[in-house]
Amino acid sequence: MYLLRRSVGIGALVCGFAAISSWIFRSPEDAGPLVILTLVLTAVWVNLGASIRTFAFSVWVLAAVAVSMYYPSALDSVGDYKLTRLISPLIQIIMFGVGTQLSVGDFARPFQMPKPVFVGVASQYLIMPALGFLIARGFGLEGAVAAGVVLVGACPGGVASNVMCYLARANVALSVTLTAISTLLSPVMTPLAMKVLANQYVEISFQAMMIDILWMIITPVLAGLLVNKLVHGRTAVLDKALPVVSMATIILVISIITANAREKLLDVGATLILAVAIHNFAGYLLGYWGAKLMRLSPEDARVVAIEVGMQNGGMGSALAINVLKSADAALAPAIFGPWMNVTGSALASFWRRRPLKKEE
Repeated sequence: MYLLRRSVGIGALVCGFAAISSWIFRSPEDAGPLVILTLVLTAVWVNLGASIRTFAFSVWVLAAVAVSMYYPSALDSVGDYKLTRLISPLIQIIMFGVGTQLSVGDFARPFQMPKPVFVGVASQYLIMPALGFLIARGFGLEGAVAAGVVLVGACPGGVASNVMCYLARANVALSVTLTAISTLLSPVMTPLAMKVLANQYVEISFQAMMIDILWMIITPVLAGLLVNKLVHGRTAVLDKALPVVSMATIILVISIITANAREKLLDVGATLILAVAIHNFAGYLLGYWGAKLMRLSPEDARVVAIEVGMQNGGMGSALAINVLKSADAALAPAIFGPWMNVTGSALASFWRRRPLKKEE
């Protein structure tokens, strides 16, 4: 394994050097295949390293984005069929996988720990939408792009937050519950936040967005929950396969969105990436200190920080395409997803090295 990883690493370095040389001495377009190969080899190299494996998904996303930027037509349509029509069913597959990881007890836990759940859910739907609005205004973003920044803030917590809370040695049960409850409330809270904060950028239909969330998010989650209830403990193969399927599906969704909004991304890419980075970082910061202000334990404060900072970007992307009818609005959620996985992994690793006893 060591020799294999070393060989892959050397291959990535050689391809990276060749890509840079081609970019400088020929043209950025000619460097495309080498850039893609460099990122693929880097993703394999990261995946082979036990200590940094959690970053592999984000590198795979970068490789897929490179394919979308250099060869957008390959991910735009197949014949007359627009690939954006696949986004909703792909998100349903992801949310079905989320449902299989939940149980009825996850929805009953608010009665066992009401204060942390209330603080977490309230922070989720107050901090992130407001931050999205302020950041969009502060960066001077307009139209569908600005609406997309608000949209990613108005979405519920992402399921990756549960993994990060486990790595951070935080309260995983609370994390799962916050993800479940915020998702259950999303048919009302997400359209409400968008109607109040983003209607000035694009026309928002509360009813259309609510129905789309019910069909695209809640229905597959409940179906997964039912499957888990009926066959719990007898789906070992499914349990191993679904995370891989979910990650591959998210990569495909991001690739399709990037290909369809390539020109806009080239226009506002740097500004939007910075806006997303600030949104994510501020979510962690305000989530943590808001929880501390409400006198939650350090362990629960970590959970609230991660839950608030990590959003369901896939849901945001799908709503942008299906309800707002805009690939431009899907850019911020598509960028937020891989970015939050990098920062979430880094934050979880940092907290893992800081035992809670010292913090207390």
